[in-house]
Amino acid sequence: MKNKTLTYTSIAIAVMMSSAVAAKDLKVATSAQLGSLQYNTTQHFADYANEQFKKSGLDYNLKFFGAAQLGKDKDVQQKLKLGTIDLALLTSTLPTHVPEMALFELPFLVSDREHVAKIEQDVFWPYIAPAAEKKGYKVIGFWENGFRNITNAQRPINTPADLEGLKIRTPNSSWRVKMFKNWGANPTPMSFSEVFIGLQTGVIDGQENPYTNIYAAKLHEVQGYVSVTNHVYTPAYLTAGARHYKKFPSEVQDILEASAVEAQQWGYKEAARLEGELKDKLVAGGMKLNVANRDAFVNASQPIYDDFVENVNNGSAMLTKAMASAK
Repeated sequence: MKNKTLTYTSIAIAVMMSSAVAAKDLKVATSAQLGSLQYNTTQHFADYANEQFKKSGLDYNLKFFGAAQLGKDKDVQQKLKLGTIDLALLTSTLPTHVPEMALFELPFLVSDREHVAKIEQDVFWPYIAPAAEKKGYKVIGFWENGFRNITNAQRPINTPADLEGLKIRTPNSSWRVKMFKNWGANPTPMSFSEVFIGLQTGVIDGQENPYTNIYAAKLHEVQGYVSVTNHVYTPAYLTAGARHYKKFPSEVQDILEASAVEAQQWGYKEAARLEGELKDKLVAGGMKLNVANRDAFVNASQPIYDDFVENVNNGSAMLTKAMASAK
């Protein structure tokens, strides 16, 4: 009986030790493709944070899963709330659940990265991050996805009229769907992992994304035209489930949040470096490039602004502050 007791005790201790080790491995996910800015920034964040954990003597380790290995954005958002994924990089799908984030769905609102920094300080952290937390999402990093441009297989896009009848892939974002419908396109929500095949088979005619995502996904192989619109600047949000995040020790939270700030600056420098280079590579890859008529798109976008002000909590105040910070 004594030997059996020792055996049971040994097993119990082993299970407890195994659970303790597993609990210190934190999963970090992104649906972004290998080689994209989002993928690389998340990888950089995980590597940098792991260095800080090691220096601090904290037995924590971030395990990075890119290219939708742990699911598409919609699935990942649910897993964050459940705590089965610890951190994830989310972009255009989050505003559907947190309407305040739709500020960044307003076309042509953001002028440049200096303006982005002011909006982050004046609007994002005071208004939007707390709203996200109330919906169960703790944002710890405000990173870049980038300025979005339109590609398609039919013709150059110079004005909204050129989008008439085109099936344009959008993220699963109700705001992006409204935007392209307002411009005359036939918006088709689709996970980014399905876009290449959708374009190749003609299920969709085109899509819109920053250069980094277009090039990383090799969309130039199945698209003939890239139209420079810069219609939306999309941030990328390093996000945790709010309740799950509160369970982390404060020193772990400190390292994650400091590492997120460091990764933000790394990502901004990388984005600025790559922007012109990737545009040239898309053209070299066979795409025809044109610069769209910005005024024509701006004039067609007022209904999106009206919708935001009328239907989003603090919409008018946020918009006023965001526009004032551009001056």
